[in-house]
Amino acid sequence: MRDPHKADQLSNPNIELITGNLSDQDALRQLCSGCCAVIHGAGAVRGSSQTEFDLVNINGTAAIIAAVKSQQAPPRLLLLSSLAAREPQLSWYAQSKRGGEQLLQKEQQLDWVILRPPAVYGPGDKEMLPVFQMMSRGVAPVAGATTARISLIHVTDLVEAIIACLQSDDACHHQILTLCDGKDGGYSWHEMAALAEVTWSRRVRLWQLPTWLLDAVAGVNLRLAKITGSAPMLTPPKLRELRHPDWVVDNRDMAATGWAPKIDLQQGLEEIRNSAL
Repeated sequence: MRDPHKADQLSNPNIELITGNLSDQDALRQLCSGCCAVIHGAGAVRGSSQTEFDLVNINGTAAIIAAVKSQQAPPRLLLLSSLAAREPQLSWYAQSKRGGEQLLQKEQQLDWVILRPPAVYGPGDKEMLPVFQMMSRGVAPVAGATTARISLIHVTDLVEAIIACLQSDDACHHQILTLCDGKDGGYSWHEMAALAEVTWSRRVRLWQLPTWLLDAVAGVNLRLAKITGSAPMLTPPKLRELRHPDWVVDNRDMAATGWAPKIDLQQGLEEIRNSAL
């Protein structure tokens, strides 16, 4: 943890909290000491250059690998990557996530597995939740084509999948695995809006955001970032990600672990609705 105050919710007699970051090798070695598995889920999701993303998503992964290798009995390493790594040409983020994967793939002496989840939602979510909240008010903002398809996964199912991978030896050794909530072919925006209509008992209209407007905002964000040093979320490369027409995966890779998703989007939306009551 970088900020102990933000880790208060993790306070528990069975949890040891270590202050540090991905550039602190002493803290990373302490983190890896005496454990049977390391889950590397830290990553940068916003930035204004390839260098900024690489610093965390590639160099940070290299630091974790070094800490794991420094142990007398190196623990199993699970890298929580992203489905974006499948399309590294789209964005700085996607390229950096692929770069982190490639570093780990070179380590043939380590016991590792890579997970590529699609869009994750649920408690703690800050990306998909605003979209679903707008749907609850009757509007579904769409950055790309309304016919684009995406797979989703609830964070609870993702955590169960991580545990299943750590408990599966040969099934996950040196593999890149994808997973989703089990919906064949993913969801179109029309399908997501239809489920939201059932959840909130109101009509949900698709609002295809003007291309020129998003391009202008992304461009301004990038120029301001160069001046202020901020790390924007919406940039031209991020827009290419958002406009990609196919972010669909299935669970065939996960079959050998025995894991299966339990929460579909309808249940997930009902959870969001109930938490707002």
